[in-house]
Amino acid sequence: MNLLSNNLTVDPSACSENSWTISNKVFKSRLMLGTGKYKDLELARRSIDASQASIITVAIRRLQNANNIHGDSLLQILPWNSLWLLPNTAGCTTVQEAIRVASFGREICKRLGQEDNTFVKLEVIPDPQHLLPDPIGTLKAAEYLVNRGYVVLPYIFPDPILAKQLEELGCATVMPLGSPIGSGQGLQNLENIQIIIDRSSIPVVVDAGIGTASDAVKAMEIGASAVLVNSAIAHANSPISMANAMRLGVSSGRCASFAKRMSKSDRAISSSPLTGLLS
Repeated sequence: MNLLSNNLTVDPSACSENSWTISNKVFKSRLMLGTGKYKDLELARRSIDASQASIITVAIRRLQNANNIHGDSLLQILPWNSLWLLPNTAGCTTVQEAIRVASFGREICKRLGQEDNTFVKLEVIPDPQHLLPDPIGTLKAAEYLVNRGYVVLPYIFPDPILAKQLEELGCATVMPLGSPIGSGQGLQNLENIQIIIDRSSIPVVVDAGIGTASDAVKAMEIGASAVLVNSAIAHANSPISMANAMRLGVSSGRCASFAKRMSKSDRAISSSPLTGLLS
């Protein structure tokens, strides 16, 4: 029996299509993963595999030698023929440092065989306690990198004005934080993130603070293009199970976004008809 109405105007398979585009490159998964904080490399590899993520971000400052990347165990164990490396400038506190690390990341992509990979996740974070990104520094570094052909994905506090300025500069996405990095507090800035999503014509990726799969669901429900997760998976009791949960959460939230939730009511509304009742 076909339970779908013949008058259905939205393709029911559309919500399950997870492909999306950044700077003309198509990715199969809307779940992006970080690589830090795992107990060991094998657990990281299996968690990434369970997530079915396409984009994997690596903190370039952790790497020791650009000329010997194949000796680096992290880069060695991941299948870069099927994964896309997103170098990030985590740990950079100044504009100049972020630009230098971005250049380093570009060289690593080339050495891994991703010759056309000019992506960079831009982080400029001078605050060591709260790890909040520097908006002015991010704007300056983004402008420099965009003008030199980088595909820039800036990590920002959820400021709608800054997000629009970065879009106008030519950034490929904006990545507003849900809550502080590694805190697992969930989406504490939901209203601002919603404004950014509503005003953006580039993908919006919710990054930082996601603690469990329901946070990923909520981010996708409000229209985010993707989510980036690290600590919530790496610090879970079972990272592999949480990676799978995040994968399902992203797909579920996207379907709910397509479906559009029912209107809220300030009173109960019977789900059964009030006429034709048995006496």
